[in-house]
Amino acid sequence: MSTAPEVTERAEQPYVAVKVQVTMQTISAIADRFPEVFGWLGARGIASAGAPFLKYDAIDMARELEIEAGVPVAAPAGGDGDVFSGVLPAGRYATLTHVGHPSGLYDATVRLLEWASEQGLAFDMSERDGTGQWACRLEIYLTDPGQEPDMDKWETQLAFKLAD
Repeated sequence: MSTAPEVTERAEQPYVAVKVQVTMQTISAIADRFPEVFGWLGARGIASAGAPFLKYDAIDMARELEIEAGVPVAAPAGGDGDVFSGVLPAGRYATLTHVGHPSGLYDATVRLLEWASEQGLAFDMSERDGTGQWACRLEIYLTDPGQEPDMDKWETQLAFKLAD
């Protein structure tokens, strides 16, 4: 089940993350990197300022996907090792919230993309060498698995930046 797609405004948001290149067959490995980000924050006494997310930067379904496992923070936090700091861009985003098992996120993404096309909305993205380069394409994990073990009740927001 998903909420109705809509256009929302998002403010600029600092974050810390690790970047991973995966294939569709190895995409689940990205979740293994979240503890590294949370550990980095904890070691520095920095609290998260929101829900963790995956930020899809480059998508080539046949080859590799470049994904960041990130956590919002209140202010830029620097970085070291594999952890780096960035800023999610402000602007208009096409969004919807999926409630249910994460396996339904593909269908929710298709629905959001189709809705945006029907509305005549263009995404802030480009193509380079057959790879989609996104300004900001997010899966935001609103449910803490430690608090809600039933994956059929998880809430995940999709937020894809629109062209200005």
